Amino acid sequence: MRRTPTCVLSDAAPPDVSDGHAVDRFVEIGSLTKVVTGTALARMATSGVVGLDDPLERWLPATPRTGITLLHLAQHTSGLPRLPPRVSRRDPYATFDRRAVHQLLSRLDAIAARPPGRQEEYSNLGYAILGEALATAAGTTYEELVTEYVLRPLDIAEVTANPDPSRRLPATGRFGRPRRPWTMHGAILPAGGLWATPRAAADLVVRLLVERRLGDPAPSWQTAGTLRWHNGATRDASVFAGATDDGRWVLIHRLNGAPEETDQAGVALLERRRTAS
Repeated sequence: MRRTPTCVLSDAAPPDVSDGHAVDRFVEIGSLTKVVTGTALARMATSGVVGLDDPLERWLPATPRTGITLLHLAQHTSGLPRLPPRVSRRDPYATFDRRAVHQLLSRLDAIAARPPGRQEEYSNLGYAILGEALATAAGTTYEELVTEYVLRPLDIAEVTANPDPSRRLPATGRFGRPRRPWTMHGAILPAGGLWATPRAAADLVVRLLVERRLGDPAPSWQTAGTLRWHNGATRDASVFAGATDDGRWVLIHRLNGAPEETDQAGVALLERRRTAS
């Protein structure tokens, strides 16, 4: 059996690492990237660079008038499907670059499964398009805009699309060989392509949800009662991050583990803290 390196950080105890995980090595955070993208949107809206209700075609003129707004994209209510067309199983986003995004824009009305604003449907495609719109509005790259609007104000440095290979912590296969990660630094980056050290990902949780350094949490966070949370998963990595209104928080990252088990572990840890208090 393959090992499942695990890193748990929380308000309740010192970091707990096992099977070779580490708090200071870069790991894939998958869709936890969406929290960074959504926070950038909120900050850019507060600064007047964009409006939450801006129609998508304002920033990406090739888009027909679909009624989709930036907020629809952030809240997964755009009506767009979960994935871009024609992704592969082996490396789903390897060919999904900026050119591919712009080729889709002119036919978004045909791609959308339903009118915007009616129903929530989780969409990686929607966040890829949101990231492209924000980069266009900012006149810069996605990485530069999230550094300016999110990471630098939070004093967080260990989040990037391209970490130094010597500091990456890859998953390993059955014979202990490092597995090659998916290609996520193209157009899918705003939806799930960032890498972070676990300690930096934990800082994101604390500074955004507990300390509220940048104001109210972004619309990208999921909610369940008093819990705000988000998860993320790639082929070989999974993460759960969440915090409650009373200041309890947790960040769990695992390699080679089933994503649903990572989620369950995070929720269970927060629940044990609630019942113990």
